Amino acid sequence: MILSGREIRNRLGTDVFIEPFNEKQLNPNSYNLKLHNELLTYDVDILDMKKPNPTKSILIPEEGFLLEPHRLYLGRIQEYTKTFGLVPMLEGRSSIGRLGLFIHVTAGFGDVGFCGYWTLEIFCIHPIIIYPEVEICQIYYHTIEGEYDPYVSGKYQGNKGIQASRLYEDFE
Repeated sequence: MILSGREIRNRLGTDVFIEPFNEKQLNPNSYNLKLHNELLTYDVDILDMKKPNPTKSILIPEEGFLLEPHRLYLGRIQEYTKTFGLVPMLEGRSSIGRLGLFIHVTAGFGDVGFCGYWTLEIFCIHPIIIYPEVEICQIYYHTIEGEYDPYVSGKYQGNKGIQASRLYEDFE
């Protein structure tokens, strides 16, 4: 099952934490999350799975920033989320998708017990100007059946900012 917007609100402070929370961002069965004002891009032409890949930071000014097609940008949401006993999921808003902007390439699935800022894998089809604090995506929550082990990996848990891939740690 997916939690309704009312149930998300009812569970705030128990097994759902969204900080800060704004009632205006609550939907019938999800909650809109805002884009932070920083992006990362990889600073090399060829990425290597077995190595840390260098990144550079880009600040999104209030007047907007032009994203180039066929380039991956890593961003993050403004809200810190914690989830216990539920599976958090992230999806782009339909209004964002209708502009040809994807907010995750494959990583919209969260683990039960995840705490932190979601990193977005932003990709566009057409050139598009984005702005800080735009409601860019939505989080929703699935119930989980059966016994489970909560997410405790140190790789991305409790992050404070945008997280570039740390897949190279799997090779160590």
